[in-house]
Amino acid sequence: MLIPDNLKTGVDRSNWYTPQINRTYHEDKGDVSFLSTKCYIVRKGGIKMARKARQLSESGFYHIMFRGINHQNIFEEEADFAYMLEILKDLKLELKFEIQAYCFMSNHVHLLLKEEKIGDVSNILKRLLIKYVMKFNRKYQRSGALIGSRYKSKAVELDEYFIPLIVYIHQNPMRAGIVKNPINYRYSSYREYINGGNFVDVQLAFDLIGKENWIKVHEQLIEQNFEVEGRLKLTEEEIRRKIKKNIQNAEPQEIESMEKAERDQILNKLKSLGLSIREIERATGISRGIIAKS
Repeated sequence: MLIPDNLKTGVDRSNWYTPQINRTYHEDKGDVSFLSTKCYIVRKGGIKMARKARQLSESGFYHIMFRGINHQNIFEEEADFAYMLEILKDLKLELKFEIQAYCFMSNHVHLLLKEEKIGDVSNILKRLLIKYVMKFNRKYQRSGALIGSRYKSKAVELDEYFIPLIVYIHQNPMRAGIVKNPINYRYSSYREYINGGNFVDVQLAFDLIGKENWIKVHEQLIEQNFEVEGRLKLTEEEIRRKIKKNIQNAEPQEIESMEKAERDQILNKLKSLGLSIREIERATGISRGIIAKS
């Protein structure tokens, strides 16, 4: 057997066989599986394929989502929302990660965070969910799983996914018809961006587009749809049409030859509409550095 003696106890492995393929292992939710995507584990009665390794973010940012099993509520009252937030705050102090955005809905949660060290995300989520679910089950006299399947995560890079994703997270209650303005929803990071606080790391987003533009991009529902597995990217033609619509039907390449003040004003507007720096660069031919500073 490849499973070492000092692995956590409590898992019945009497019906497991392990092939001599890779000595890297981990234990997750009572399963034993290999980290290598090519490894597998044979159970009596069939083959269990290992989960695909999570995509790593070069920037350390991840968009994370988890929901209740069978879409059931994971928050029943205000105290439940407050307790999950309390756990997150304690973990943030201990593990030194950043929180860029969050939104707690009745049956699911969105987080945008930056890990301090590679691999911290798994530890953060494991500790958050174990602690929360244990108290929730005791409180409501229930047993068994509360969170459906495995949490989902998407590696996020600053120039591809960042500001539109923050807006998308904050607009979840608007899409659900709960509020008409995100300021009226208590269980998201939007209020801290507006009113200040010491939990959410707001400065990066403000540095990217400015606070005034940050507020403006939240005023209308964002056009892009987001999945945790990835953003639904616009085609080059869709980007071109979107830019033309906002620059009096001129071609995107014409922006580069405009006066600096007018050029920067247009670039700033395009960023506020949710276009990424990379998308604007491809469409206009203007360098990323100029777009980022506009």
